[in-house]
Amino acid sequence: QVQLVESGGGLVQPGGSLRLSCAASVRTFTINAMGWYRQIPGKERELVAAITRGGSTNYADSVKGRFTISRDHAMMTVYLQMNSLKPEDTAVYYCNVSPWATMTPYVTWGQGTQVTVSS
Repeated sequence: QVQLVESGGGLVQPGGSLRLSCAASVRTFTINAMGWYRQIPGKERELVAAITRGGSTNYADSVKGRFTISRDHAMMTVYLQMNSLKPEDTAVYYCNVSPWATMTPYVTWGQGTQVTVSS
C-alpha cells in the first residue's frame, strides 16, 4: 500500500513564506525521486519541483530562486520551502514519488494541501 499525506498549506500574504511537507508511506518499491506538483481549477497539474535520491533537483521556471525542495535521508518525507510567494502561486499542492530517477508520478495522489496567496 502507498499513502501520500501533504501538509503545511494555508493563507499567506504576497511576499510571505510557507513550508510544505509530504510523508510517503511506501512498502512496494524503492523511491528514487520525489516531487511537488500544483493544480488550479480548470488547469492541468504541473510539476513544481523534484528531487532525486542523489540530491539532484529541478524546478519549474516560475518558481526558480523562490522555492526549495528537500527530502529526508530515508526518502520518506519531502519538503517544499516557498518564499516570496505570489498570488499566482495559489493552488492545491500535491506530492508524488517515483521508482525511477526521473520524477514521474507513480502512485495515487493524496488529498493535497491548499496554498492561498492573497492580501
